[in-house]
Amino acid sequence: MTSVYKLLNKGWRQRPATLVSAIRARMVAWRKEKSVVRVDKPMRLDRARALGYRAKPGYVVLRVRVRRGGFSKPRPRSGRRPKAIGVVRHKVNLTTKDEAVQRGLKSYPNLKPLGAYPLASDSMYKWFEVIAVDPSHPAVKLNK
Repeated sequence: MTSVYKLLNKGWRQRPATLVSAIRARMVAWRKEKSVVRVDKPMRLDRARALGYRAKPGYVVLRVRVRRGGFSKPRPRSGRRPKAIGVVRHKVNLTTKDEAVQRGLKSYPNLKPLGAYPLASDSMYKWFEVIAVDPSHPAVKLNK
């Protein structure tokens, strides 16, 4: 007998057409949002629970958008300087997942990260869900 979490994991690994079309429809809205968005519930419950997520106060789920591509982009040498110059995209020694965790916690400095996992990607962005916990929350303090 297989558990619900194994079935969820299998569904994410096999990527059925219904799941892909549902995620694509959501990505249209995600592109218009800010790069770090707090979410009520995780989209991949099996991965979130594996990282230590519990559905109680003090646990926070963030959806973080990271730009794809290499870490070096040539600096414009002539003409006007664009405001969003985009030269420093990524750090050399960090994965995009680590970068997503850092960006998420930059917006919420009081949280401690439990982990992250990929959600979706298109030609321009990768989205990750970052699971974090507020260590000073009373519900978390009771059950360390």
